Amino acid sequence: MASHAAAAAAAASTRANTLSRIFASSSPTPPPKPSLKIKRALTQKPPAADADSIAAKKPADAPGSGAGHHKLPKSNRAIFKGVLRQRDPDKLVSEFVEASSASSRFRDKHHMYKAAVSRLAASGRQDGIQAILDAQKRFLEASTEAFAARLIRLYGRASMPSNAVAAFHELPAKHKSTGTFNAVLAACDEGGDFDALAAAFQEIPASHPSVAPNAYSYNVLIRAQCKKPDLAAALEAVSLMEKHGVSPDVICFNTLLNGFYKCGRMDDAETVWDMMKERNLEADAKCYNAKLRGLVAAGRIEDAAAVVERLEKDGPKPDTVSYNELIRGYCKAGRLQDAKKLYDDLIKNECAPNKGTYGTLLPLLLQAQELDCALRYCHDLLSSKMTNGVECGLLQDVVNALIEASRVEEATKLVELGQKKYYLRKGLRMPNTAEGNELIAETDKEESISEEKVL
Repeated sequence: MASHAAAAAAAASTRANTLSRIFASSSPTPPPKPSLKIKRALTQKPPAADADSIAAKKPADAPGSGAGHHKLPKSNRAIFKGVLRQRDPDKLVSEFVEASSASSRFRDKHHMYKAAVSRLAASGRQDGIQAILDAQKRFLEASTEAFAARLIRLYGRASMPSNAVAAFHELPAKHKSTGTFNAVLAACDEGGDFDALAAAFQEIPASHPSVAPNAYSYNVLIRAQCKKPDLAAALEAVSLMEKHGVSPDVICFNTLLNGFYKCGRMDDAETVWDMMKERNLEADAKCYNAKLRGLVAAGRIEDAAAVVERLEKDGPKPDTVSYNELIRGYCKAGRLQDAKKLYDDLIKNECAPNKGTYGTLLPLLLQAQELDCALRYCHDLLSSKMTNGVECGLLQDVVNALIEASRVEEATKLVELGQKKYYLRKGLRMPNTAEGNELIAETDKEESISEEKVL
């Protein structure tokens, strides 16, 4: 046991020494201090038992137990909705802390945490984010590792990577694991602090021998290094992971390919392909998409077309992104007809057009005054199962172009179809015409009735 611990510590020390040659260290910034307005939320005493545990102890026929009705779930829904609708940052913090303290069900709703953190980050209220996350510390001892990791990841969404590192060190011993270590790395990467990421990669495994970086850890590290001008460190990280018994996977090499192709380093990218062959790794569509992206950026459209043709014939099967890259290349080269043909090939090969597809094609179709084709693509989009389509303004441009061409009936039908998509309901409109005013009035009436039902 002692020899195993000593070996682990020695391995961590070696890894730290190697990394110190690759990366520059960083000095973490102190966490923001909460404002006076939200300190009250942090000074509340932790409840002896939250609302959910109290409800669970009640007999089935006890008042408020939920038997025969759904008062508690309805109450939770009201809480969720109230927090999501709160626009005042200070009230959002206090209501969030109160709700998360009172209900384990609330704490299970990670999307609530992401929504609150995103809103506070957009308002520049990092003190509020710190207050919310500090309030969760009381639950860490009894929580799962996944809950701890999610909290750490939120610091990345808030662009507070140094706080993610500090949060790891404050975790209960049982949660200081490879999983929460990976959450720190991901938070630093998302927060754009690559020096903090490198420092965490050196320091945390060195001080916690039980934390052993895995393939995910190294992939995050390599992705961060691929965002720097000098990509040599990214390749050296591959050698480092293999030295410590971690086998690089396809994701690792896909990350490298994206990095090299993005920098226009075609020859170095070929070296990465050779590395994959040496390790008997099968490239997937994402690897080829990186190559397509690089070829299109370099203006080598015919080479990109040859890659897609070879994928269609020999595999791996190209995906929507593969087609989108070549469509973008054709459009960039002014070859709209080739792009239109590729759109048809995309559908023929059972791929689904997405935001990137329509966002590239529709503006050029309007510019070329190919309204029939633009209208067909809009109907394809609105009849698809996409839960979130292109920007509303792009469809509005098609509607406006139809009106200018005196094709009012077709424009009206397109708006009516768009109104059925929730995310377009308030955005897509007929221009100032009699038909447009009538449609707007009808839609507003439907929305008013819908709101009354909710209330």
